[in-house]
Amino acid sequence: MIALIQTIGTPDGPFTILASRSDAGDEQVLASGWTGDHDELVARLAAKHRPAEIREGATDAASAVSAYYDGDITAIDGVPVRQFGTEMQRTGWDALRRITPGEPLTYAEFATALGSPSAVRAAASICARNAPALFVPCHRVLRSDGSLGGFAWGLDVKRSLLARERALSSR
Repeated sequence: MIALIQTIGTPDGPFTILASRSDAGDEQVLASGWTGDHDELVARLAAKHRPAEIREGATDAASAVSAYYDGDITAIDGVPVRQFGTEMQRTGWDALRRITPGEPLTYAEFATALGSPSAVRAAASICARNAPALFVPCHRVLRSDGSLGGFAWGLDVKRSLLARERALSSR
């Protein structure tokens, strides 16, 4: 698999996108996050799922990130992603994409949305193992007490994303 990697500037810091590209030119985001360190981002994928060749280049997804930061918080919704995991993880990642911006869920509510109200730890694990951050908005899940909980890219970024979405969704 050949992939492109691109880092762009955002108000929350450098944002890097790793996207596979098919021979037909179709792209799927494999991993993304707030880092300028390409090795750190690639390490979000299990070794067996890492692309054989990675080239620096422009990704289709970068325009959605720019649009998101310019105020179109739904721009990330249609970006194709590819994730590797169990059926439950893939179901969870799909469910994360359906969380309405500005209306975060708690881990307990997320577990209930997955049909397993007692699987709060599994719900948290699904968020922690999410490689294409932003496009699969795991930042929209909070602790049961409403506090931020964890986020691979730092709580300052999570806080900023949630504030941006809250402000823009209330318009």
